[in-house]
Amino acid sequence: MSAVSTSSALPTAEQHGIKEHSDGRFGFVPVQTRSERFKSVDVADFGPVTGREAVWRFSPVAKFTDLTAGELDGSTYPVDTTDAAGSGVSGAAPGGVAPGGVAPGGVTVEWVGRDDARIGQAGQPEERASANAWSSFDSALAITVSGEEPQEFTLTRSELGTAPRGAHTIIEAKPFSQAVIILENLGQARLSENVEIILGESSNLTVVSLQEWDDSAVHLTNHFASVGRDARLKHVVVSLSGSIVRVNPSVHLVGSGSDIEALGLYFADAGQHLEQQVYINHDAPHSRSRVTYKGALQGEGARTVWIGDVLISNTATGTDSYEQNRNLVLTEGTRADSVPNLEIETGDILGAGHASATGRFDDEQLFYLQARGIPEDEARRLVVRGFLTEIVQQLGVPHLQERLNAAIEAELLGTEGK
Repeated sequence: MSAVSTSSALPTAEQHGIKEHSDGRFGFVPVQTRSERFKSVDVADFGPVTGREAVWRFSPVAKFTDLTAGELDGSTYPVDTTDAAGSGVSGAAPGGVAPGGVAPGGVTVEWVGRDDARIGQAGQPEERASANAWSSFDSALAITVSGEEPQEFTLTRSELGTAPRGAHTIIEAKPFSQAVIILENLGQARLSENVEIILGESSNLTVVSLQEWDDSAVHLTNHFASVGRDARLKHVVVSLSGSIVRVNPSVHLVGSGSDIEALGLYFADAGQHLEQQVYINHDAPHSRSRVTYKGALQGEGARTVWIGDVLISNTATGTDSYEQNRNLVLTEGTRADSVPNLEIETGDILGAGHASATGRFDDEQLFYLQARGIPEDEARRLVVRGFLTEIVQQLGVPHLQERLNAAIEAELLGTEGK
């Protein structure tokens, strides 16, 4: 029996009746797990954003094509820095950071080149806006924490302007260090950026990303975190203002005993789009994660999006994980999308679960308060404050908790007050 020559044989896919796709590939297989998404630091490797992509399907992509497809200003920009006592960075120029500036307590702030060895350690872009920022920045702003004494440090940006901008920030916690880093965003902006957070062994770091932009601001940011052995990261996203704010934390638990507590608080007013896509990748044994995001919506066209992906890989034995998202709808004409996802590749875990809920006021709570003489408007404010207090109380920064409580009250009263 003569063998069939390879030149005349049909391709395997065609033999089984599979037709060639329009992109010219046989048997195309979509991404099967969250960790398999395509990654690249080169914007040219990503196609145009259409809004049909999984990562963009809830976003108003037509409103920020300058950040996904246009050229971005990647130059350095002014920042203000203070410690818990209100002291500025030593040697800092007015409104800026001097290279090698050291804040009281040992937090180092400096601009570093694209060849800095830390760049790319925590993660890489999975979408075009992030890659555009990565391809565009001239220098990265590096914040380095050392020393075993607890420290608190605030970095404020308020002069970014309205031109499309790309930026890159590195936050590194040296082994056994402890710190609270507050990234405060104010003023006008059209910004796409990447923030890399690197935790060394047994470090304990809190990073708070606070969005209190002007009403017209557009902010697209991806936070990539790598958490080492026995290290603990508390990552907090607070989004209260801005036209479009999209903060996507991606946390990789790479060391045994690593821990992430991801907290989120957001309050969307009329016409605002506030979005969070959270990804927790358990890659090491005996790692732990807790994800809690809570938001409120009021006003015509207020929109929030929360997507939570948790992957427990086959190497992450002994994992303990739970994620939840709660949304409180205050008026008609709002929309909250909430999508929790959980992938488990090993059965040897302590526990894993997820929950999501979106609803209106609890009439029983309002009735209880009104029956005790509290007017309806004040009763509603009390319910919302109580709903969001769970996140505020977990910050562990008293002056910031006080500030956020005041900002929430201002949102409820419909005043500026921030």
